[in-house]
Amino acid sequence: MQPPRKSGPRFDQLIESEKVRVIDHEGENLGTMFTKEAIEQANEVGLNLVEVSPNADPPVCKFLDVGKHRYEAQKKANLARKTQKTQDIKEVKMRPNIDTHDYDVKMRNVNKFIDNGDKVKVTLRFRGREMAHQELGMNLLRRVQDDTVETAKVEAYPRLEGRQMLMVLSPK
Repeated sequence: MQPPRKSGPRFDQLIESEKVRVIDHEGENLGTMFTKEAIEQANEVGLNLVEVSPNADPPVCKFLDVGKHRYEAQKKANLARKTQKTQDIKEVKMRPNIDTHDYDVKMRNVNKFIDNGDKVKVTLRFRGREMAHQELGMNLLRRVQDDTVETAKVEAYPRLEGRQMLMVLSPK
């Protein structure tokens, strides 16, 4: 059985290829040579032979400090993770007989959420006899869709789930 493979690039004795293309610490291409010979040259300079492109033929290796190389790679990964944007789902709840001013306030929130890059779930809740007039709810959600046609696309079209009608909007 083999020991578990460590993550990160292979270096020195872990390089499996017999011949490698070598680039020295100053970026000069030294050409193709045997791996053992390249490891010796790297050790003379006080560095490791690190495999930077294992899928090439022959693999490309560089004279690098392994610890420093791993640190730089980890730092780059952390920066990428920090700058990525997660998309949240914000919810706006309405009623079928909503007044115009209340509707405007809700739509202002919907537009703000979409401008921030979040998805918006518009929930329309029916109570009592409002269930008999589902076309009012459908008209209201169509109105929401028309008002946000510039900035958002409909991800989930209006559907009835129990006493609620749902629609999901996402930024264009």
